[in-house]
Amino acid sequence: MERLVTYFEHIPSAHRSLLLVGGITIFWLMESAVPLFRFDQFAPGYHRWRHAGINIFFTLTTVIVNVILAFLLLRTSDWAVQQGVGLLQWVQLPRWAEAITGLLVLDLMGAWLPHWAEHKVTFLWRFHLIHHTDTYVDTTTANRHHPGESVIRFGFTLIAVLLTGAPMWLVFLYQALSVVLSQFNHANINLPRWADKLLGLVIVTPNMHHVHHHYVLPVTNTNYGNIFPYWDRLFGTYYEMDGHTIHYGIDTHPEEHEHAQLGNLLRIPFQSYRPPVGEPVKAKKAVDA
Repeated sequence: MERLVTYFEHIPSAHRSLLLVGGITIFWLMESAVPLFRFDQFAPGYHRWRHAGINIFFTLTTVIVNVILAFLLLRTSDWAVQQGVGLLQWVQLPRWAEAITGLLVLDLMGAWLPHWAEHKVTFLWRFHLIHHTDTYVDTTTANRHHPGESVIRFGFTLIAVLLTGAPMWLVFLYQALSVVLSQFNHANINLPRWADKLLGLVIVTPNMHHVHHHYVLPVTNTNYGNIFPYWDRLFGTYYEMDGHTIHYGIDTHPEEHEHAQLGNLLRIPFQSYRPPVGEPVKAKKAVDA
């Protein structure tokens, strides 16, 4: 455990970059081998590289925002540890328990909560909407975030670090898991039922998260989880659908020029608000699944 702590205390920037690039590469290859949807077979206008190009642009803007603001994260973590502020500073735990507790709280406060808020608060939704406009969800979709949303999510992460009292090794560990698992649960793959059930006991799977990208309410407002699947079950926002019946995108921006042109995507938060349409669905709600 101490070796893990030491590694993430001093993780080189090159290793963090490798996690980002390596994750996309591995899941990209998996999608080619065992895809859930063969987009090119039912969408003649689909071009995999052009689609990836848009999402990689937003990946780069996310990286830039986080690099620029990284000093705030470092200062917040160091201050919390030095001043004894936060859950992990108030309760002395073994390293393994500190890691598990910290990851759970960081995932709840830094990922699940802002994601839920972005679906409930109109101002926040205007920025998060760009993520949901993707009609061909795959591993590159994981980082399809408007720069404004990247700033919003960074703010929630700062608060989570402060409340948790997380040292920087734990913050880096959390960020590494968050990046890789987000790429995994957006990947265009369909796990066998047994694998989904097994992995779903500890992490969010593609089968679970794909449901969140269904194009209409109420399904869009479910399955907010990123690393751990427990929060949606606990707060009653867990939903199940057959993966092959999911329709990606968002009902307020159905036209291709609205969701597949970079210039328009950047402008969406500042355009007139469009309330969601929604429709009744036959998906099975399965809180105890």
